[in-house]
Amino acid sequence: MKKKAIIISIKGFKLTNKEKLLFTKESPWGLILFKRNIKSLHQVRLLIKNIKKITKDNKFPILIDEEGSTVTRLSKIINHNIDANFFGKLYLSNKKMSIQLYKNYLTVLCKNLRNIGININTIPVLDVLRKGTSKVIGNRSFSSKKEIVKKFGKITVNQCQSNKIICVVKHIPGHGCAVLDSHFKMPKVNLSYKELNNIDFFPFKYNSAKLAMTAHILYKKIDSKNVATFSKKIIKKIIRKKIGYKGILMSDDISMKALKYDLITNAKKSLNAGCNLVLYCAGNVNDNFKLIKSVPYIDEFTAQKTSEIYKILR
Repeated sequence: MKKKAIIISIKGFKLTNKEKLLFTKESPWGLILFKRNIKSLHQVRLLIKNIKKITKDNKFPILIDEEGSTVTRLSKIINHNIDANFFGKLYLSNKKMSIQLYKNYLTVLCKNLRNIGININTIPVLDVLRKGTSKVIGNRSFSSKKEIVKKFGKITVNQCQSNKIICVVKHIPGHGCAVLDSHFKMPKVNLSYKELNNIDFFPFKYNSAKLAMTAHILYKKIDSKNVATFSKKIIKKIIRKKIGYKGILMSDDISMKALKYDLITNAKKSLNAGCNLVLYCAGNVNDNFKLIKSVPYIDEFTAQKTSEIYKILR
């Protein structure tokens, strides 16, 4: 399987001629969609159909952030105002009902995604909600209780995969402890490994998701120089060994302000640290070309895990 180790994005509702070249002459691992790419059901289905035709790949990875409520890209197509925290709160008063409702909700969501042509959703958010931290997570988190977050994380992955949608758990190894939004600044966390391992890392442990997205966070007492995305120590010793994550590890968006280098350096540092894929969300076609030429083809591990994803999508 010959794919470049990058997930790209595009600018508008349809492919420009230059963007078509990206898919015909280059081989990105996948594409992530945003609101700027979605006008109507007919339009987005046609866009995805054209991409799969150009790539000659009916299972070409099409990703989306469709969490619900504050993070929804499909608001012009589906009414999706519910958030993860709703189910976490309901679980406290009625465990059985909350789980059944959540499974039903996921089944309907997956059906809608498949109908559009999307096959990967970047859920669940497994960040534990903490007091006095950035609102960027907020109700996107299931709960302030780590056990509830972990439970719903496993339900999400299993239910989505049974409905032919692949999940991306995020933001590994945990964004809930950050007081800043990594879209705009680098969050620095001064908590000990013991506390992080006990709370923030806990929901991610031995989750079977095929994909996971890193956190652009500096955990000062683990690696004082590198955010998790750039940290060999965090990726190899924490994410891979302590947390036990065995799937494809992708970076969060390398154009976010938490990362201080240029795009190509951000991509290279992510991959050198141990990320298998880099994510680029800004959609600038010239930067797409520069990045895709600068990153390597996926390695044997990532190719094998990608094949496993394709089998689920049958």
